[in-house]
Amino acid sequence: MTPEETVRAFIAALEARDLQAAKTLLHSEIEMVFPGGATFHRLEQLIDWARPRYRRVAKQIERIDVAGETAFAHGTLHGQWPDGTAFGGIRFGDWFEFEDGLIRRQKVWNDLAEVRLKANADSKTP
Repeated sequence: MTPEETVRAFIAALEARDLQAAKTLLHSEIEMVFPGGATFHRLEQLIDWARPRYRRVAKQIERIDVAGETAFAHGTLHGQWPDGTAFGGIRFGDWFEFEDGLIRRQKVWNDLAEVRLKANADSKTP
């Protein structure tokens, strides 16, 4: 599988909550770093961390750039906040590093917290 195919398969598996399929694409020493410095070495840790942040989230990938053993996917996020309210159009960028054809490191950037903070502030405005 190419790095682009691996990234697309990994993101699709996570969105489907098919952790077994997602795990087959990860290196045994995976490191996933999310906004705020949250770092995980198992998908279950990531799922537990994300649970209070949103009910569901999906990525609309605009492009994946590949250079050797790295790939950068970017686009927008859409989904539902914990209360069921929909969100969308939130920028994201995921940097993937590969080792032995598997994802060894993932670094995630997005505007999710900023948008959530603004939504909370707007809901309190009279």
